[in-house]
Order: sequence, then structure tokens, then C-alpha cells
Amino acid sequence: MHEQSYTIRRISELMPTVRVYFNDESAEVRSLLYDSRKLSDTQHGVFFALEGRRDGHQYVKEAYAGGVRNFVVAEGKTETTWFPGANFIVVGDTLEALQVLAMHHRNQFAYPVIGITGSNGKTIVKEWLAQLLAPEYRIARSPKSYNSQIGVALSLWQLDNTCDLAIIEAGISQQGEMEVLHRMIQPDIAVLTNIGPAHDDGFASAKDKISEKLRLFNGAKQAVYSPDHIAGIPVPSTGRHMTWGAGDALLHVMGHDVLAGRKCCIRARYEGQLVQITIPFIDAAARENAVCCWATMLAMGYDSAVIAERMVSLQPVEMRLEMKKGINNCTVIDDSYSNDLSSLHIALDFLQQQQQHASRTLVLSDIPGASGHEEEVYSAVAKLLAHNKITRLITIGPGLMRQSPRFDFVRHEAFADTASFLASLADLRFQDETILLKGARKYAFERISQVLTAKLHDTVLETNLNAVEHNLNQYRALLPKHVKLMAMVKAFSYGSGSYEVASLLQFNKVDYLAVAYVDEGVELRKSGITLPIMVMSPTTASFDALLAHGLEPEIYSFGVLDDFIRVLAGKQLVDYPIHIKVDTGMHRLGFSVSDIEQLISRLQETGEVKVQSVFSHLAAAGDATHDAFTARQLAAFELFAGKLVDALRYPFIRHIANTAGIQRWPQAHLDMVRLGIGLYGVHNEGHKALVLQQASTLKTTITQIREVPAGESVGYNRSGMLTKDSTIATVNIGYADGYDRRFGNGVGSMMVKGKTVPTVGDICMDMTMLDVSGVDAREGDEVIVFGDVDRLAKTIGTIPYELLTGISQRVKRVYYYG
Repeated sequence: MHEQSYTIRRISELMPTVRVYFNDESAEVRSLLYDSRKLSDTQHGVFFALEGRRDGHQYVKEAYAGGVRNFVVAEGKTETTWFPGANFIVVGDTLEALQVLAMHHRNQFAYPVIGITGSNGKTIVKEWLAQLLAPEYRIARSPKSYNSQIGVALSLWQLDNTCDLAIIEAGISQQGEMEVLHRMIQPDIAVLTNIGPAHDDGFASAKDKISEKLRLFNGAKQAVYSPDHIAGIPVPSTGRHMTWGAGDALLHVMGHDVLAGRKCCIRARYEGQLVQITIPFIDAAARENAVCCWATMLAMGYDSAVIAERMVSLQPVEMRLEMKKGINNCTVIDDSYSNDLSSLHIALDFLQQQQQHASRTLVLSDIPGASGHEEEVYSAVAKLLAHNKITRLITIGPGLMRQSPRFDFVRHEAFADTASFLASLADLRFQDETILLKGARKYAFERISQVLTAKLHDTVLETNLNAVEHNLNQYRALLPKHVKLMAMVKAFSYGSGSYEVASLLQFNKVDYLAVAYVDEGVELRKSGITLPIMVMSPTTASFDALLAHGLEPEIYSFGVLDDFIRVLAGKQLVDYPIHIKVDTGMHRLGFSVSDIEQLISRLQETGEVKVQSVFSHLAAAGDATHDAFTARQLAAFELFAGKLVDALRYPFIRHIANTAGIQRWPQAHLDMVRLGIGLYGVHNEGHKALVLQQASTLKTTITQIREVPAGESVGYNRSGMLTKDSTIATVNIGYADGYDRRFGNGVGSMMVKGKTVPTVGDICMDMTMLDVSGVDAREGDEVIVFGDVDRLAKTIGTIPYELLTGISQRVKRVYYYG
């Protein structure tokens, strides 16, 4: 987000425009908008109706209702006369138009641009370079991992006159994509991090992938890469080549030594001299990323002594935006890994998605690099906060204290430093609010996060909301456009947490949610979820609460139907939506197929209810050996639903496909499908066509480590007899947390420092013992209990559902975007 602006007329002149419809051709444009769910600065925004997995033209009406009056649309896709007072630029391709505008904007600035590509490490190298170069440069950089065809354009749009260096990521997944990114970025310095297996499916061969990535280097004045990664393919840069790596390279890496305090010394030869750096990391990926940064700084002319001095102070890059349960019924959103205008914009977008509290508080530190440009930077901050309707602002740092008058539109409390804030914590009275933490590293916002986060169990279940969103879109891509999607959030969203996942699903515009019991739906309503919610197991005693919160019951028997009609009649309610469950072979709940005539008669004689949907459940949709049975279920259901719609003479939704059915039975998609455990990255056995991402990871910590000699036993009943001298770690998880006792005595295993270690002895109620012999483990270290829940379930002969839903509520849930 920048202060340089364009008129809508000027924007139309900069892109391949077919025609324009202007109400006000002098309208000022500062912001690029492409998602109707993330609208800010609508007065000065232009909405690009991008055509991809979703067609942005379907959301022009929504963006217009949100206050947008400037639009870029494709020819023949939007009736402009429906939107009085709006400006329309009509183009052939809206994505191309966005990219052309970004390219023009990049060309307005003469300062150097570093372009970074590679299979892995792009974001780490970008963030580390920003740390390393900060003393000399005011840096604009891609926010988080904005490196796609859209993300690069948005990243370049933030360039302005307050900066004198830009660092932009370029990510590709298939042939032909880099040419467009290169035209936009036009890097002065091109950097290749590495080449790995990521996105192999998009290329005919590894050489094709390397060649495509190297297109970024065309015309670059400096090329930074490792010959070890390019398979002998020529790098298309006529400028200076700065090479690095263990082979023949200008920066020839000779080896490394692990030092005390988990530091690593990397030794190399450069220009005939022995040189070295020390970094505060010991893993191989960090070493490679650090050497890439080292070579880039050498290419930029930095002295080896300066580089070494700065490398030792590198900070870890925490790219995750975490959401945690806070004190006093607050929700804490922790996004304090960096603080600049672009990342603040993204964090505020996420804050706007949260509806669980009416009050939204931002705790914000001074923005690094604002010195000398405070008027411009904090004016932009003030506008950003006003557009996002922050209800409370707490600032930390002298710069923001000096700029206090800019924030007179919001309740504002200013502190000179973090210590002053913490000393005043009791007086700030945080209660029932969503708190966004956005602070630069020097302000140590981790101390603020610690005091504002509710103190719960050391064991945590982390849910990657990006992965859930990715998995949702994978299944959506299988559905015709007219098919609706119901997401199952019953059983605490398969252990992952109801509200947080439901909020994400609501933001992504699923059509329905389903819960098991009324109280689950009531909690979602109290947390701001407005989507239609079907309750699968309502009871007569819960009908009052169901009606009070606008929930919709599954009706599976005449007894439940009659009870519900009686309650509705007593409240004089009519046409209340219900969902008819029919048993086609699962034999769990539902009307029998033979009940159809009696059901028709009962529904025709009452005005209290109206059928919203009719559905059934496939018993074995994921198992090919039962396909004939599944086909019979589907035929029985369609016959039942057909008779019902003929009799009722009004349409309703038909749905029978569960997660497995979505994938294997496209003929069962009908009007709506129900997506459950697939949201969390769990496949049906034998069906791996979808590229799903693991969404949940259960983690704990080591409480104590001890050396135990051979012949001794570990745990209850002395079942863990040691045959050799062993190092035993006790970790903070047991069967009361949901870690099944069947994992004891070596059946289960966990990950410590990247190594798999077995359990020892019986699983205790609150603790488990691990054999960490040969692992450099320490008390307090993180332990991965499970990530691959499929594999873990198989070891004890169960299914992933049981493991996920069995995780105790005392286990803290942490949600993050990363």
C-alpha cells in the first residue's frame, strides 16, 4: 500500500483496454482489490474480476455493495448498467491487465530490485536479506509468500518513494509462468535458492523446470546461484555471475562445524582467501539459505567482515500468523514476525474475518525504516486502520507516540516501549475482544503474546488454516459449478476446533455447515457464524435452543418429526427448514425407503415445516469392492427423492456424497456434497489423486531427560524393560490427552529433532516416555506426536477419525496461516 496514486483514466491508459465506462474518470486509485471478502480502502480501490478457480465477475455485485466503484472486467462478462456511479475498464484478460499495471508501476522506480526464485527457501532468503541489508536500505518486499502470478503483481504495487530497494519472490508451478513474472519484476539481481522436487508434476523433466526458473535471470546485472543446482544449464544473464556451493564456485563452501549454543560455523574460500560466517542455526536448510544470502551480499559489494558480523545475529523467520485463545475470553492473533505496511494490510484482512468478538484491538509497534519518512508511513497506517474499522489501538514506540494525533478517530493508548506496556497491563483491561499483535522484532512482542495468551497445557494441536483452505479448494475443483458444498464441523471439527475452522469455511463461502448436536451449533452462532447449520442429532429437549439460534434439524423418524411440528405449532412458526434423512443401506438413522408414502402424507398435511434437503449416507463409497452396493444406495435414494419432490411440488436440495463419494462417485454429486475429514488432508485409502495438505499436527515438549542403564524398567508394570543403556525422555502427553494407550511399548513413535524415536513402557495418563538414545535432545525441546495421522492410525488398527476426535479438550488448539 503506497501513497502514489493513479486516476482510473490513467490506469485504463496503462493496460490493454477494450473500452471504458466512466462515471468519474478522475477517481483516485491507490489499492488493488481482487477478493470481495477482503475489501479495504474501497473509496480508492479498483477491483479486478479475475477468472480462475472462481470467476471474479460473480462477485462484482458484492464488491459494489461493499463500496467499490472502480472495476476492471473482461469483455462480455458484466452488465455495467447494473452498477450506477461505477467506473468500468473492459479488457480481454483481467489477470494480464493486472500484471501490465504492476509492470508499469515497477518501472516508475529506479532503485534496484532483487528477484528470488527456487524450489525452497525463497521466503527465508528474502526475509534474511531484509534483515542483513536493513542498515543501508529501506526495503519493500513481497509480503509473506506472495510469489504467484497474482502475488507478484500485488507485491510490486507496494513499491513507493519511501524505499530504495525491493526484494520480490517469484514462484512457478508449471511451464510458461516465469516469462510473465520476469516482465513484471525485471530484477537487477536475480537469485536462485535451490532446486528440489516441489512442483515436479508441472514440468516434463527436472531440466525443463530449471530452465523455466532461470528465465528470471534474463537481463539481470547480477546472477546469484549454485552450479550444484542447475544441472549444467546456462544461466541467461550477461551480467556478473556470483556462484556458490560445494563444487566449482566463486564462493566455494568447504565445510561446517557445529558450535556450542546451537550455532554453526560455515567455512569457504572466496577470491583466494579463507572466509567464514557463523549462524545461529545448525540444520542443512538454514546453512544453504545462509550461504545464498552470503553470496548475494558479496555480489552487492559487502565486505566479508561486515557480512560475518551480521550473519551471527540472523533471526528465525516465523512466517505463521497464529490465532490463540487469550485471557479474559479474548482471541489473540499473533503476527509479530515482521512489521511493515504490506504485512500489516494482510494481518488486518485476517482480523476482519474474525467475528467472534465485536471489539477489534490492534497492538502495533513502530515500523522499522519509517525514520525520515514518518509523515508518509504513519499517514498510510492511519488510513489503513480507518478503512479496517479498528475499535482500539495500542501503539508501542516513540515514532507512533509522536504521530498520536493521526489516530484521533480511534480509542488510542500509546507507550514508549514494551516494558511500559507490560507494566500497565492490568489497567488496559483486555476483555472479550480480538487482539492483533503486529510488532517489529526489537520490541519483543513475544513477551506480549505470552501474557495475553491463556495459560493452558504444554501439548498443542496446531491447525494450518492455509492447508484446510487448500484442501477445500481441491475438492471444490471436482464439483460442477451448480453443486453446493456442506462442510462437516461436528465433533469439534474432527478435533481441530469448531469456531476457527467454521470461520474459515464461512469466509470461503461454503453453502452449509453440519454439526452433530444443537449445543455445537449454538456455540458457532455465539461466535458469529451466520451460515446455515444443519444439526444431525437433535433431541426434543434441544428444540427451543435450536429455534432460538436459527439452526436446522435433521429429521430421521416420524417421532422426531411429530415432536418438532408440535413445538413449531406452539410457537406459531411455519415453513421451518428441515432436512429429511433416508436410510438407503447404512442402517443407522433415517426413514426407511418404504416410509415414503406415509412421509409424503405427513408433510402434505402440515404447514409448520418445509423440506430444505433430503439426504442419505453412503456406507462404503471409498471401497471399490462395495461399488455395486453403493450404486444400489444411490438408485434407492434418487427414487425416494424423486417421489418426494413430485408430491411436494417444490424443489429441495439432494445430497448423498461424503468425502469419499466426492472423489469416487461424480454421479452422486447431485445438488450438494458433504465434505468432512478430507478438509484436514486425510485421503480415502487407495485414492491419492488429490494433492491434499496435512492440516493438523499434534506437538508436545520434553519435560525431563535421564540416563537409564540396561536391565532397568520404564513406566508402570515394568513393561518397558531396557536391553541396553538408554536415554529416556518424558514428554507432556498421555492417554488423558488422547494419546492412545495402544501406542505404548514401542508400538508408537514420535519425532524429536527430525528423528523418529519409539515409546518406552506403558502410556501414562499425563506422560509418555521415549527412547531418545543418540539424539541431541534437551529438556524443553519440541516433540512431534503426529503429523501423518493415516500412518499412525494404522499402527494400532484404527482410523484417523478416532485419533483426531479423541484429542482432549485440555490440549490447546493453535491456528495459523503459514
